[in-house]
Amino acid sequence: MSDIMDLCELSPAYVRAIAPYQPGKPITELAREFGLDEGSIVKLASNENPRGLSPKALAAIQAALPDLARYPDGFELTQALSQRLGVPMQQIVLGNGSNDVLELAGMAFLAPGCSAVYSQHAFAVYPLATQARGAHSIAVPAKNFGHDLEAMLAAIRPDTHVVFIANPNNPTGTMLTAAELESFLRRAPKNVVVVVDEAYNEYLDPVLRCPSIAWLARFPNLIVTRTFSKVYGLAGLRVGYAVCHPEVAALLNRVRQPFNVNNLAIVAAIAALADQDFVRDSYELNVAGMAQLLDGCRRMGLAWIPSYGNFVSVEIQRAGNESQAGAVFQKLLRLGVIVRPLANYGMPDHLRVTIGLARENTRFLEALDAVLKA
Repeated sequence: MSDIMDLCELSPAYVRAIAPYQPGKPITELAREFGLDEGSIVKLASNENPRGLSPKALAAIQAALPDLARYPDGFELTQALSQRLGVPMQQIVLGNGSNDVLELAGMAFLAPGCSAVYSQHAFAVYPLATQARGAHSIAVPAKNFGHDLEAMLAAIRPDTHVVFIANPNNPTGTMLTAAELESFLRRAPKNVVVVVDEAYNEYLDPVLRCPSIAWLARFPNLIVTRTFSKVYGLAGLRVGYAVCHPEVAALLNRVRQPFNVNNLAIVAAIAALADQDFVRDSYELNVAGMAQLLDGCRRMGLAWIPSYGNFVSVEIQRAGNESQAGAVFQKLLRLGVIVRPLANYGMPDHLRVTIGLARENTRFLEALDAVLKA
């Protein structure tokens, strides 16, 4: 044991101090734990598209299966994104999910002696990407569960190299307006990289979306990240991308693994990008599902954080001074309903619930009502 302990001591202290990312509980694990039928379990924990993936993406995957002996080539996906977004291919960096490109930003711009700024209650990958580089984390207190951009601007120090901003934010669902975000970009130091994480961009009403790609021409320190894991339904294939200044993209490509996006993810993403009918239908399902969940919460007298994503964080009332959200989460598990507790995001009284199909939303609401009345 002492030998392995001595070996682990070779790892930098900032790496050994990392608390690994905790994903939502898988269906298979819950079925094993409580002896449940997998088919009876409703998972509303990981902000996946409840419709699955586009049939066109599935067909593209099946067609690509015979070519898995070949290394992947991201040219066609980069070209498709270039045409869709109206930017040169040199401004696009592919990632193994947008998670990967967030890490690439950390690898390219953070190191011991640097700092990164992000908001309280923001995506857990920001502190992970910062700590893994040995940089200092500056977590700015949230304002009404959302980003306090004025406080974040004030928190930037001479050693700050990166600011992470999620819009909409996960797990709170809060959103910044285009005017607020543009004002921040205008006033932020030009030698600080601003990463705007738009994983849930396609779930926004089109009139609310920021013209972030157009901003790149004015703000060369901006990196915009997006994903195919959410509305496009490709979470299991792990494919995302960054759009940024060509010289910034060149830096990200220096630390990027050469074949970081696999063949099936590439062909599926190309097909999914072309299937905008699927995207529109998924957006409309989400609008209806959000209304269904909020109506149910209203009937139960529950509060929630107004959300612009494909999820909502519901507040579970305390019993005296005791948080009840963790206990409610556990009771829901025993009923075969998986949601996401948020204690590790500094929100011990909230459960994050993904918008599911209508029948899944109904199942959750009935289970929650039963648990709260028990």
